[in-house]
Amino acid sequence: MKTNWEAFAAAEPALAKTVEARFGAYTHHVLATLRRDGSPRTTGLEVRFLDGELWLGMMPDSLKALDLRRDPRFALQANPGEGTGMGGGDVRIGGRAVEVEDAETRGRYAEEVEPPEPFHLFRTELTEVVRTYVEDDTYLVVQVWKPGEPVRTLKRT
Repeated sequence: MKTNWEAFAAAEPALAKTVEARFGAYTHHVLATLRRDGSPRTTGLEVRFLDGELWLGMMPDSLKALDLRRDPRFALQANPGEGTGMGGGDVRIGGRAVEVEDAETRGRYAEEVEPPEPFHLFRTELTEVVRTYVEDDTYLVVQVWKPGEPVRTLKRT
């Protein structure tokens, strides 16, 4: 099942709003991709939520872009910020990145974001969205969403 950001936000608007706010709180986040040998690579990345999509833009021939061209699976971790306060919780997104070659789509993105040229542009297909936070200084709460399923909430003491 291919699910973009718009479909996720329609299915789970409250969680989507929280996730967007966490990503919006800071500019740089952490992207995990798979190297040629299958080992993980983590790198910094800026993300954009535009036109119902979660976009990943990258410098030309960056290792993370080459990784995604070879194997589209990724994990994206929102910047937790300074200290241990993580207001809004810890947020991560898993999925597949699909490179966008269409000139019209790339042009709309470039007009809005003004990235340095040239650039790679990937739209995302979500396979999981996870939020972890502490409730009442007592419970660790984990919310997990997967396409076609309602959010599962787990609480631990």
